[in-house]
Amino acid sequence: MAVVFKKPDALTDAVLHYCPGCTHGIIHRLVAEAIDELGICGDTIGVAPVGCSVFAYNYFNCDMVEAAHGRAPAVATGLKRADPSKIIFTYQGDGDLAAIGTAETVHSAARGENITVIFVNNAIYGMTGGQMAPTTLPGQVTQTSPYGRKPELVGLPVKVCEMLSQVDGATYLERVSVDSVANIAKAKRAITKAFRNQVEGKGFSLIEVLSTCPTNWGLTPVKALEWLRENMIPYYPLGVYKDISDEKGAK
Repeated sequence: MAVVFKKPDALTDAVLHYCPGCTHGIIHRLVAEAIDELGICGDTIGVAPVGCSVFAYNYFNCDMVEAAHGRAPAVATGLKRADPSKIIFTYQGDGDLAAIGTAETVHSAARGENITVIFVNNAIYGMTGGQMAPTTLPGQVTQTSPYGRKPELVGLPVKVCEMLSQVDGATYLERVSVDSVANIAKAKRAITKAFRNQVEGKGFSLIEVLSTCPTNWGLTPVKALEWLRENMIPYYPLGVYKDISDEKGAK
């Protein structure tokens, strides 16, 4: 009998600890499917920092390294330079990558490090209780913005793909979402391409994935997906923000 659907080999059998309705599980699967399809699991090393993804080492069958909060791109740089034959990816949330880790992200891109960054944007600090993040939308209510984010007081959200598109060393930047079957399919293609770019030595790739946080948003899983579609996607438009991978060629 032909197998039409199964758990990716790059995922373990561990039960996910994420909250009901959280889309980290979908994103984990997409990363694992990309690793399987490219046949790189034995050569892959993932880097997970502090945040909801801190236990990612329980879920991926490849080698995993823990990094301090925000430092995953720096650790990934060290791993890749120590052994360029390895495929190195980071898996980071917005409170990590776009806050304490902004410098590491920008400078890894500027140096054109041949790594793959998976950036999960759910517009809030998830693990630590729902505080306002650099990506929290104007007017969005969080534990530390109970009356809504006020740009005149705390500034506007950081748009990572738009920002990095101006960094010459970045090769491939795309923002995707996992709110629907169609968008999940697009996200899968983007993540696979980001890994393939690294295999081919094409440089720094970052995939921003718009995700939900039903618990800290105070919504049901279904309502959270609707909120993402109605609020996050208009503010963070989906699409390719930079792609020179087809022109750059292998290093």
